[in-house]
Parts: sequence; C-alpha cells; structure tokens
Amino acid sequence: RASGNLWTMSGVCRKAFMTGLLLLFAGAFLLVPARDSLAAVPDRVEKSEEEWKALLTPEQFHVARQKGTEPPFTGKYWDFHEEGTYACVCCGAELFSSRDKFDSGSGWPSFTAVLEHAPIAEKRDFSYGMVRTEVLCARCDAHLGHLFSDGPPPTGMRYCINSASLLFLPETR
Repeated sequence: RASGNLWTMSGVCRKAFMTGLLLLFAGAFLLVPARDSLAAVPDRVEKSEEEWKALLTPEQFHVARQKGTEPPFTGKYWDFHEEGTYACVCCGAELFSSRDKFDSGSGWPSFTAVLEHAPIAEKRDFSYGMVRTEVLCARCDAHLGHLFSDGPPPTGMRYCINSASLLFLPETR
C-alpha cells in the first residue's frame, strides 16, 4: 500500500526523498546571488591587466586582481589601530571604518560592517573545496577577502579582508 506519509515510507524511499529535498534546498541556496551585482555601480573603474600591474605592487596585484590571499599575521593592517577609513587599493572607494574593526584572531583585518554607501559586492566562492562568500569592491572588481557569519555583535558578521587590498586614509581632526 502506497502512502504519502514520510514516516510510513520504506527506509530506501525515505532516504531518497530526504536526499532530493536536501539537494533542492542546497541548489536554491547556491543559486541565489549573495548581494550586489558588479555591473550597475556608478563611477566604475575598468583597466587592463597591464594598467593594474603598473599601478599596484606585485603583492597588491596578486591579491586584489588575481584573488590571492596574503599569509595571516603578515599584512600591514591586521594589528593596526589608527582611526580612519579603509579604501580599496585599486580605485580608492571608501569601504570600511576603523570604528568597525576588531581583532578576530585570524591574522587579517576584520570588520563587523561596511560603510553605509560602500560599493561592496558579495559573490559565492567555491574555491579550495569550500563554499564561502567572497567580498569584492563593486566599483573595480578588486578581490578584498571573505565574509563569515561568526563575528561579534551587533552584526554577527566578520569581513575578513586582505591588507594588500586596502589603503588606509587617516582621520583628519
């Protein structure tokens, strides 16, 4: 006798049903864009690879343009405590405030939030066998780092950002 009740299905049918349901939910999660599109940003900055190479140091180019990562505890800003704003090293867009910076223990500068009108985009990242959220500058497509949901209150978010992708602008008094 066939029954639509999940609990009365045979073990094989229940397992197949639950696997299908899991795949359906996982597929829906992975297909939803993380945040902003990179195309509709005013004042877009687009340069050729050669132009970026001429403007950036080799480390900045590797991290920001080739989606690299600096080793933890080596970047200029991971243990940096001055007040000011952190901007994109490629285009100068202001992204993060020192007021939102915290020591995550990760070895990279970490922030709980972005500036209110910061041109930030988020994109699913499937590299290295993981599913993460990549953080990019939406103005120039620079790779900044990754976003995690293990940060402190009030947001619970941790923007884990490479120092090589940032330029610090000191607060003027």
